[in-house]
Amino acid sequence: MKELLEEVKLADEVGLDVFAFGEHHRPDFVISAPEVILGAAAAITKNIKLSSSVTVLSSADPVRTFQNFATVDLLSDGRAEIMAGRGSFIESFPLFGYDLNDYDELFTEKLDLLVKINQSEKVSWKGKLRAPIDNKGVYPRPLQEKLPIWLAVGGTPASAIRAGKMNLPMTVALLGGRADQFVPFVNLYRETAKNAGHDVDKLQLAISSQFYVADNEQRAVEEFYPSYEILMNRVGRERGWSPLSRPQFEYMRNDGPLMVGNEQQVIDKILYQHELFNNTRFLAQLVTGYISHKNVLRAIELYGTKVAPAVRKELGISPKII
Repeated sequence: MKELLEEVKLADEVGLDVFAFGEHHRPDFVISAPEVILGAAAAITKNIKLSSSVTVLSSADPVRTFQNFATVDLLSDGRAEIMAGRGSFIESFPLFGYDLNDYDELFTEKLDLLVKINQSEKVSWKGKLRAPIDNKGVYPRPLQEKLPIWLAVGGTPASAIRAGKMNLPMTVALLGGRADQFVPFVNLYRETAKNAGHDVDKLQLAISSQFYVADNEQRAVEEFYPSYEILMNRVGRERGWSPLSRPQFEYMRNDGPLMVGNEQQVIDKILYQHELFNNTRFLAQLVTGYISHKNVLRAIELYGTKVAPAVRKELGISPKII
């Protein structure tokens, strides 16, 4: 936990725009309550936006989620964001007493309630899977007029349609395949928003890929691969995937969305993804389990001082995409 706080503090100091913490309920991840560490991060940073990389809203209570993030917003002087999703892992459902058969309906209902709370101080709401609310106030309110609520998605068309209809910013996690395979998915998001009467030019889109940068390509590969191999094979055993091979890793790094290499290699790949998607944000997803803390800090330093400035200069933008 202390290492994570050092990482977000450094990210703020080197000028990165956003830092996000995930939510997991497994022995191989340390954060189950991202709002708590976000509150700690708020006290030691000045400018960087603070988000969950996913809040598993299906198994959380929207009222409590809003209250927690509103608290982070107050602590951070208006820098909090929520990234809501259904989650890639399902441990939280039995842990909190939810039925996996209600997987999608739980998310739909709770997202609707969270958005309503964000829009209005007092809420009246009724659903099937949660007790109704009759004109009750939800406090505290955030410093921002409204909390930014992003949808974190993995590529299911229904998720793009939902985000487009609701006019919510969307984060797409590119974890496999080729990046260009996701272009129709992103187009569906924008087309749905347009058909719903929303201003497509104001839509925000984030692309997230697993990431590691080092001073040279060989060092990046050799430092990153052990963590990546163990993570992918651990998850793969649970899901029936074939074990990850080194050639598969190299394919993902060269032709897939995996961003592992020297400064110029990751700059080029971020710019390539921007050309495909015209995204307004890129989120670098660190896989750090077997990488030394010193090397993780070096990767963040390179990202903030070398990679991000080069991307911003090439695109002619202010620091709001990285």
